[in-house]
Amino acid sequence: MKKQINNSTIELIEGDITEMKTDAIVNAANAQLILGGGVAGAIRRKGGPAIQEACNKIGGTVVGGAVITTGGNLAARFVIHAVGPRMGEGNEDEKLTNATLNSLKLADEHQLKSIALPAISTGIFGFPLERAARIMLATTIDYLQKDTGLERVVFCLFGQEAFETFQKVLDQKLRR
Repeated sequence: MKKQINNSTIELIEGDITEMKTDAIVNAANAQLILGGGVAGAIRRKGGPAIQEACNKIGGTVVGGAVITTGGNLAARFVIHAVGPRMGEGNEDEKLTNATLNSLKLADEHQLKSIALPAISTGIFGFPLERAARIMLATTIDYLQKDTGLERVVFCLFGQEAFETFQKVLDQKLRR
């Protein structure tokens, strides 16, 4: 599913983010930037040790923040590590908005044309899927309506439920 926003495209796909051929992929990271399980673990396994080594040099970031490293052996040249909130920690919506927005800004700062994001915080961090879809899509649509060099923003979603939820929310947000 693709939707045009100004000079950019939002695309939804169901798939494995580690296989994306975008300039950058987003890792749903923890604040310590330790690539453990879930998406981060898959990125570590497929991308090789260079990604964790780069994270170790950075040391960490805040919830809602994002940092960029090499993509190691991945098809993507870069990994943007965005720290989403854990449910129950407070101000979760604002923190997820910031994690999404900071990922998009970092891509622009590095003059990237394409980025792939997962459904940040919806795994082990327990963020409700539809709520995440509403926040992440609204933030991305708002961002793409301004001046950006990003041409393609892909939401690479794991599983049919995540894909269908994001699809439903995107349809609602872009109904005119």
